Amino acid sequence: MTPVWLLLALLAGAAPPVPHFSTGIIPVLTKAGCNSGACHGAAAGRGGFHLSLFGADPDADHEQLVHALQGRRINLAHPAASLILKKSTALIDHGGDMALTPDGPGAALIESWIAAGAPRGVNRLLTRFRVVAAPTVLAKPGATTTLQAIASLDGEPERDVTAWTVFTTTDPASVTMGPTTAQGAQATVNRRGRHAVIARFLNRVESLPLILPLDGPPPDFRNEPAENWIDRELNASLTELRLPVSPQADDATFIRRATLALTGTLPNPADVDLYTGDRSSGKRAALVDRLLRGADFPEYWTLKLSRVLDLRSPSGEKAGTAALVGWLRDSLRADTPMPMDRWARELLTASGDSHQVGPANFPRLSGDARGQAELVGRVFLGVRLQCANCHNHPLDAWTQDDYHGLAAIFARLERSRVVRIASRGEVTNPRTGQPAIPRLPGSRAVTEPGDPRLVLAEWLTHPNNPHFARAQVNRLWRALFGRGLVEPVDDMRASNPATHPALLDRLAHDFTKNGHDLRFMLRQIALSQAFGRSSLPRPEVPKNDSFYSFYPTHDPEPEVLADAISWVTGVPDPYPGQPLGTRAISLCDPGSTAPSLDILGRCQRQAGCDMAGGGGIGLPARLHLLNGGLLNDRIGTPAGRLGKLLAADKSDREIIAEFYRVALSRNPTPPEAAGWLARLSQGPLGDRQERLEDFIWALLNCREFTSNH
Repeated sequence: MTPVWLLLALLAGAAPPVPHFSTGIIPVLTKAGCNSGACHGAAAGRGGFHLSLFGADPDADHEQLVHALQGRRINLAHPAASLILKKSTALIDHGGDMALTPDGPGAALIESWIAAGAPRGVNRLLTRFRVVAAPTVLAKPGATTTLQAIASLDGEPERDVTAWTVFTTTDPASVTMGPTTAQGAQATVNRRGRHAVIARFLNRVESLPLILPLDGPPPDFRNEPAENWIDRELNASLTELRLPVSPQADDATFIRRATLALTGTLPNPADVDLYTGDRSSGKRAALVDRLLRGADFPEYWTLKLSRVLDLRSPSGEKAGTAALVGWLRDSLRADTPMPMDRWARELLTASGDSHQVGPANFPRLSGDARGQAELVGRVFLGVRLQCANCHNHPLDAWTQDDYHGLAAIFARLERSRVVRIASRGEVTNPRTGQPAIPRLPGSRAVTEPGDPRLVLAEWLTHPNNPHFARAQVNRLWRALFGRGLVEPVDDMRASNPATHPALLDRLAHDFTKNGHDLRFMLRQIALSQAFGRSSLPRPEVPKNDSFYSFYPTHDPEPEVLADAISWVTGVPDPYPGQPLGTRAISLCDPGSTAPSLDILGRCQRQAGCDMAGGGGIGLPARLHLLNGGLLNDRIGTPAGRLGKLLAADKSDREIIAEFYRVALSRNPTPPEAAGWLARLSQGPLGDRQERLEDFIWALLNCREFTSNH
């Protein structure tokens, strides 16, 4: 297929324009896959031919094509005989598949460029890139839509670049990409739901949602009015997808869910009774406010923020860890709450004795400047910068200059017990072989005199910076729902789109507008109808629905489960070196000795705890719960809950009700009570305690206990 521009030029009798190398030839190589990681874009190249990944370095690519090997790859006298064309069109075997068809538009562009002398030209700036589809909402499985990619270079009028745009899908089984024709790229949607097509052109990546609704009418929200704008955003998606919603959870389920999510603690049965007996319309708001002000909130959220920071003892110095944990806990107290922008600034800019100044331990968590750049990227930007260490990020906009420039901001830090700025220090940018210039990632070089960390902290927490607020509210959303709007929460990029992009943007805006107040944002989310829905999906709703038509059941952190086991059995876990009765959520240092937490899958934080799921209950933990000392050694302890109930001569019915209330925050249903009473009545009378221990063991292994639902 001859390019349109070439046909028009030939019809007009004019010489065709020379394709620009960086914006005309590199897209051809990218579309053909020549500069992908599986081909010549690999770190070592292929067959002695090395291209930058996805054309990130046009100068180096031009050198490889035109000048390397004494210019053997191109033939200026006979362009069609150039090795770059003969190998890519499989006229000569080169160990790979045919990348370009001999008579296709890509080969024609390259040949015309060589015929013009293979000029390098000046770099052009991609100023705008967007992808459109008609339609985006399809009627039935197997329906096809047409995608077009449109770009503007150097601010010039937009032009169609569909032919040179790489289209992929987040789920190839759900959306199949077909051929690109003169009308555009064809996409076939095979499954109902909302899916994403990812489009790449030059250094820009955009996602486009394609929707295939469920059969049936849209959901009816008349009996579930939106409590706040969060529900309005979610309900719009549910209506578009025609996903029916589950009813609101009952009061006992809600108080258990909210108490676990906000404080990491099971509610006291007396509190459950007060809440379920309350008939006031504002009782959910009153409960959430009480939990946010309570003493358990800062204790639990100190653990959560410790996990975000990958907190561990630097060089085994427990005093430094204690100082940082104490500072985190103080910053979360209800009487002296610290906004999260100030929290970030203090961590980024702290200096001094790390045994006395808690935030001064933050730079010591990484060990070197590059490690700190990666940690800052994950914690404060919600991105994984490490791919940009060796080459520009293949799935995002971050460059090597961004990565090493951010590292250079921390290059002068001395990371001994006393953290200070040294007179010199540098990191080398491997792309240039020169000391990296301190840089705000994706923005500009830091040229201001003094400590560059101050400039970074100001830029990062500025209201106009979209990354910080989005990263934090995404984590807060996951804290309440068990998953983020973007997962993993530290991998926010265009090629990993949010399930609800507009909602994420609105949350970030509201968070910034209200002073980066952690409690404010948690309250907004916890009072939404979505947070209050039952965890049981309607029969017609897919069990993996990610649009909050029902509340997603999820595992709590191992520390939360360990405390719940201690609470239900009435036997505290004896953590070595800690006073008896110490709660697991208080053990923020993963190096602290706690065998039960290791059994339950405590995150050791070498690779970070912000990955998808953040460390739930894995198979080893479940096997220990089924047949290990974690439960068996405590259930029958005379000083435990069961022992005390037996000593008080409580009946089987009373014991069943007590354990249901402390473990599940509800009374047993009549069929449950009758079933357990029947089982407990079987066997010799002297085996009563063993049968009760089996009942408790079964209760503590059921999914209703080991999850937040």
